[in-house]
Amino acid sequence: MEQRQKLEAVGRKILQETRTELLLSMHFLGPSLGSLQDLMDLSTTTVGTDAAYVRFNPSFLMQTFLEHPRRLNRTMVHMLLHCLFRHMFYERSFPDRELYHLCCDICVESVLDSMDYSAVQEVIPDERVEVYEELKKKVGVLTAPRLYQHFEREKPDYNRQCGLAALFHADDHSFWAKIDPPKNQPQNPNAPQENRNPDQDQDSKDSDKKEQQNRPGSGEKKPDEDTWKNNERRLQAELSAIGQEASDETGSLSRLLSIDLTKHADYRTFLRQFRIVREEQGIDPDSFDPVFYHLGLSLYGNIPLIEENEVRDVNRIDCLAIAIDTSASCEVSLVRNFLNESAGILLSGESFFRKVEIHVIECDDRVQNDVLITDVNQMKDYAKGFTLKGGFGTDFRPVFQYIDENRKQGKMKHLKGLMYFTDGYGRYPSRPTDYKTAFVFVKGSNYKDSGVPDWAIRLYV
Repeated sequence: MEQRQKLEAVGRKILQETRTELLLSMHFLGPSLGSLQDLMDLSTTTVGTDAAYVRFNPSFLMQTFLEHPRRLNRTMVHMLLHCLFRHMFYERSFPDRELYHLCCDICVESVLDSMDYSAVQEVIPDERVEVYEELKKKVGVLTAPRLYQHFEREKPDYNRQCGLAALFHADDHSFWAKIDPPKNQPQNPNAPQENRNPDQDQDSKDSDKKEQQNRPGSGEKKPDEDTWKNNERRLQAELSAIGQEASDETGSLSRLLSIDLTKHADYRTFLRQFRIVREEQGIDPDSFDPVFYHLGLSLYGNIPLIEENEVRDVNRIDCLAIAIDTSASCEVSLVRNFLNESAGILLSGESFFRKVEIHVIECDDRVQNDVLITDVNQMKDYAKGFTLKGGFGTDFRPVFQYIDENRKQGKMKHLKGLMYFTDGYGRYPSRPTDYKTAFVFVKGSNYKDSGVPDWAIRLYV
């Protein structure tokens, strides 16, 4: 028992040294590093995480720390990126878990290889560079879900998959499957529960008991996805504060953090990104002090020392562009549903100023129409009388060119964002915009989102 405690103490000290070195050069990882505790776990021969602990084998840590200390730094950041992208929480959504693990490793290693920090820098093997170049041409941004979809279509042979796994492997993913496991799950999920051998059940219990003995600490904390959601938001804010001058050092980290392919975004939440502060008529109770008001009345009769402000600062949407794909491949019913949803939000009056500038641009391979809505009540009338115009092929670029021309002419001065409702089959622009751009897809419909440029937002409704 004393020997075990010594081994665990050495392992914790090594991990603490690793954290200190990372913090000195990559201080923005501080909250994330602090979210993982250390725990010796002899069920692994290396090191891994379950988003609550860094579970380590002390022999592996000592050997790696002595022979390849920088590799240990990379492994720690590798595990942190898994947690920040919340890969382990989505594992059950992918049938081929072995393939999913490979995609997760490629994703985080591509971020690590793009970083310019001495603490994690390594010479990138030529084979790995070739893989990145090939995948970026076919996939675009190397996120785990996109890579998984790509490999499912391409169906690489098993030898190729094993070779890639060896090229990008860094940590033990076996702990992911133990996050909130279903109750009473059979050892073999393909076998019915009632057909299992009681001796096998006893062996399984003995194995679990032995594994628990190898895992000290009955009061272990459970992995919490919300913790890593908060860490992700804090990291995004930290990277934004660092500024563009540090973008070469952080590589593709901030870009991948901004891409979330696992959620269906809510319109109101999404529209908050386009808000601006502007004065609007109305009483502002926050700036009114009743003490001075009543003091003036008591001293001077009917002369208050302060009165309510007749204008107030509000944070709402001023100018927004909504592009509608009217090509032949886009279903009319989906377009109408999208317009009705948009009209409902506009008519709520919660997100927009009383006088707004909303451009509804109808486009297939060219701009067919631009309907300017200046009052929220006009949106309902527009939705009722909407008909498809055009119906030819799709080219997204004319809408962006049209907006650029209008802005050069002094129109759309306060444009904060563009929402492009489409099925995704078309030619995308290559040049990023200086306003937020979102391509909107209907979940469950026949859409193609693989071509969306990495600077644009994907919105699923």
